[in-house]
Amino acid sequence: MDEKPLNKGNPDEMPKRIHIKTYGCQMNVYDSERIFDTMGTLGYKETEEMIDADLIVLNTCHIREKAVEKVYSDLGRIRKLKAKRTRDGKKTIVAVAGCVAQAEGAEIQRRAPIVDIVVGPQSFQNLTHLVFRAQQEGTHIIDTNFPSDGKFANLPAKRNPKSCTAFLTIQEGCDKFCTFCVVPYTRGAEFSRPVERIESEVRQLAEAGVREITLLGQNVNAYHGEGRDGAPWSLGRLIDAVSEIEGLERIRYTTSHPRDMDDELIAVHRDNSKLMPYLHLPVQSGSDRILEAMNRKHSAAEYHRVIERIRRARPDIALSSDFIVGFPGETDADFEATMALVRAVEYAQAYSFKYSPRPGTPAADRDDQVAEEVKAERLRSLQELLNEQQAAFNRACVGRRMKVLFDRSGRKPGQLVGRSPFLQAVHVDAPEHHFGALAAIEITQAGPNSLSGKLAQDAGYTLESRDRVQHEELTH
Repeated sequence: MDEKPLNKGNPDEMPKRIHIKTYGCQMNVYDSERIFDTMGTLGYKETEEMIDADLIVLNTCHIREKAVEKVYSDLGRIRKLKAKRTRDGKKTIVAVAGCVAQAEGAEIQRRAPIVDIVVGPQSFQNLTHLVFRAQQEGTHIIDTNFPSDGKFANLPAKRNPKSCTAFLTIQEGCDKFCTFCVVPYTRGAEFSRPVERIESEVRQLAEAGVREITLLGQNVNAYHGEGRDGAPWSLGRLIDAVSEIEGLERIRYTTSHPRDMDDELIAVHRDNSKLMPYLHLPVQSGSDRILEAMNRKHSAAEYHRVIERIRRARPDIALSSDFIVGFPGETDADFEATMALVRAVEYAQAYSFKYSPRPGTPAADRDDQVAEEVKAERLRSLQELLNEQQAAFNRACVGRRMKVLFDRSGRKPGQLVGRSPFLQAVHVDAPEHHFGALAAIEITQAGPNSLSGKLAQDAGYTLESRDRVQHEELTH
């Protein structure tokens, strides 16, 4: 059917606007991009200003308590905004998506009646239909099902990347059931997308100018999607296949579980130059007693052995991790075991948090919760050590050359910012035509959280030859 020209004088025929606010993990970033693609099929255009939006979507995270309360705080502000738009004769649909939607369901609409739609992370592909219903029926709608046909099969084939880097979800859900974690309840059982669909999406992104892909999953190295031969493929085999797609120059993946770091994946770190030398491998605690209580299914010694295997394969790899302090029952000795593990591994960066009870998880019901002031002091000590290690890793990069992919403009005029192979932000004075490209950079300065550098004069320099020789600087 031919499109009719828009009548600028009639608000009902003007393009609808959508504003999406994303909380939490990188998988939510991917989901938000796909929500925009989905609503784009109805002609919705993106707006940065919430006041201009006909559809407001909060794509939420349920990992930490403060993130949940932030959603309700934002809904309080949206209530006033929606009331103003109503006075101005404008309709506004408010949708809460993601893991908070899945976990709290009708409670969201009870606490915030302005919410029209509550949709879980496995059902947002239905958003076009849900929005239509909300507009026509004016009723509250909840869709928190786990559809049997899967959301990916029903998402638009076309993606609209906004950068030279992109996230791509290849696996969802988790079967590990750590006692502190809500993921199995909000994202469901492990599901891996078929190889051919992933390859198709990567190929489309590469053709659109994406140079770096981050493969995502709640437990991404447990990937076991159907391969081209009909058999399950591992993450390592998938990475090798994706690396052959023309135009794609870098591959990353997150988040992993120590029990799923198999020999094939470790070998890919050694042999595939497109897989970046960076690995986020959460351990959560260095105490075997706490690891058992967390149901992590590995010991501290087993984690150390995995790290040793990875470093033998790729000596220059930068390691990252997650830590929880103050898990129920954690003693001073348990915490010191965590500190000892951190000192032994030496991380390039890491994320650490105080334990926060999540309703519905086994750990939340324990009667040996750790006092808040104890958790705060332990977190301060741990973060001090982790920050020291990150700063040392960054300082070891000064004087080196490495390839940087510029993916955004800097705060200063004439400045670009990109990512090193080790995922550090690198600030460089560079002409605009370097945006979206890989460039050889001489690192001149290190800060606690980023690097600064200058364009290298030797255009023929290659990262691979230098990094393999200089890995000792970064690991010792």
